[in-house]
Amino acid sequence: MPEPVLSARDFGYSYPEATGPALTGIDLELSPGEFVVLAGRSGSGKTTLLRAACGLVPHFHGGEASGELSVGGRDVRDHGPGELADRVGFVAQEPETQVVSTTVAAEIELPLELRGVGPQARARAVEEVGLALAIPHLLERPTATLSGGELQRVALAAALAPRPPLLLLDEPTSQLDPVAGDELIWLLRRLNEEWGVTVLISEHRLERCLAAADRVVAISAGAAAFDGSPAGYLSWALDSDPALATPAARMFALAGIEPPPVGVREARRRLTQLGLAAEPLAQEADAGAPGRSASVPARRSLRTVRRRGGREPAALEARRLRVRLGEGQGAREVLRGVELSVAPGERVALMGRNGAGKSTLLRTAAGILQPGGGSVSAPGGVALLPQRPDDLLVREQVSEELPGPEGEAALAAFGLEGFEGADPRDLSGGERQRLALAIVAAGRGAGAGDPPGALLLDEPTRGMDRAAKLDLAAFVARLSEAGSAIVIATHDVEFAAEFATRVVLLGAGDVVADGSPTELLSGGWYFSTEVARVLDGAGPISAEQGAAALRPGSRPARGAAREVRT
Repeated sequence: MPEPVLSARDFGYSYPEATGPALTGIDLELSPGEFVVLAGRSGSGKTTLLRAACGLVPHFHGGEASGELSVGGRDVRDHGPGELADRVGFVAQEPETQVVSTTVAAEIELPLELRGVGPQARARAVEEVGLALAIPHLLERPTATLSGGELQRVALAAALAPRPPLLLLDEPTSQLDPVAGDELIWLLRRLNEEWGVTVLISEHRLERCLAAADRVVAISAGAAAFDGSPAGYLSWALDSDPALATPAARMFALAGIEPPPVGVREARRRLTQLGLAAEPLAQEADAGAPGRSASVPARRSLRTVRRRGGREPAALEARRLRVRLGEGQGAREVLRGVELSVAPGERVALMGRNGAGKSTLLRTAAGILQPGGGSVSAPGGVALLPQRPDDLLVREQVSEELPGPEGEAALAAFGLEGFEGADPRDLSGGERQRLALAIVAAGRGAGAGDPPGALLLDEPTRGMDRAAKLDLAAFVARLSEAGSAIVIATHDVEFAAEFATRVVLLGAGDVVADGSPTELLSGGWYFSTEVARVLDGAGPISAEQGAAALRPGSRPARGAAREVRT
């Protein structure tokens, strides 16, 4: 039997001054060539386990470790990150904290240079990994000009360049658009199959990666709660914690169809075998109302700002907005004449590929960036939650970030009771995201006083499990009912389907489509929910809608040879 690339025996760990252990009694072995998905709620210990596997725990974070954990035969308590670098590559949840070089090529080359690799081999590795990750056009770009998703791919490229036998990834698709996210998962699978790289990937959006996995390990309260096949995991999740199941699995369970499918392909095959297909969902009656306009044909700009007659003025309005970033020859126009009007109370999902201009639009609306042409206005004021929540965390304790009764109320609203004495830097990625959102909320009318005119959130669901996303959706719904316009830039189509009353799609710096969630999140190849892809764009976009369409009375699937079974 080959030696495991990672071996844990009764491994436990506690952060400094923590009230309880982050990991306890972990028993885990990874064999060469395995593709393993790490699942679990936010704060369950997934990130801590990955940090331990690359030596950051305990060497960087401090704290106390117990039991055994070795990587490539090296005990992590005796070997720090530098000594493990030839055995393991790590891509953190916040790639911006990993990228240290001035250009993309230099960042990818850095780990090879530190290991003494010659210049020719370094140049070849940079070119190859750039091609593998579809980022050769970024190689000469300054890292300071990259979007969050572009930074994520650059951090992955730097981790892959030395070709480590074990690759650890913490929420690697969280800032990638649907196309790039799917491409990344299948790239990892190819590296796993062709290069023999063992992959351990922590992910909340399991619909993206479960079909590629050999095995799933679920962590709950710092301990391994499940270890088995993807199909077995889905059955376990539906019984133990349905929020951890994929949308297609939840749809099947709600419709009374067993067992749950692993991936879209299997789900479609099963429905065809059962002779089931969803009834088309009727178009929403309010599709022509403010915020529910008809879709704009692809690659055409929405040039006409909505006029509301006697209605109240827009909470956020951009007119022919242009923004240019960078200087000299490296300057580029990121927004190119954007026309957008958001009414009070609307909940808008701002979507589009990486680099389309979503973050730039939000930052310009908040006054952080200045327009190069056109205008943007928000009469009732703007509150912005940036893509990097750590920018808002400056105190030593959570209670100091949010003092007083309003702070306590905001912490409670985001499920952070009991964290008052914790150092914000010791929280999980999802917990830090919720803390930053609580800070914005407490300062902009979530607990008392007038609500913000426009609340802008930039990728707020990074590191959040489904239950936390539902809490966030409920929170923004309450603010919208109080009159706030909500604009959330997101790549998470499942979250967009939960919270949005309207979807705006950006492409290359301009609006290319603007319509209802039913219009824009079903029927497409990429900007569609998993349920919509399973049901071939019939209209349902959520597990609940899909299950209702598959219950008794559903029409037979096209080409189905079998009698309908329910």
